Amino acid sequence: MANTPSPLDSYQQLGLRISKIINAPTAQKARSALIFKLDHESPEDWTQLLEEIGENDNVTLAWRDDGGVQIFWVVPKED
Repeated sequence: MANTPSPLDSYQQLGLRISKIINAPTAQKARSALIFKLDHESPEDWTQLLEEIGENDNVTLAWRDDGGVQIFWVVPKED
């Protein structure tokens, strides 16, 4: 089994988990997703991911009192 893909690192696993939440049909319809850091996830990975998400145009992050982060996005109109 030499072609076994290498396991994802912790940041890639976090990114994949959040991507699934954001790409879920209900989140896409609402253009909003609520995410939470899981206990086993690295605070550094979490901070890096939120910074990268926040750098996108048309995206707003809102930190909630319960520890969650609400992501809102706008889909630009096609010219």
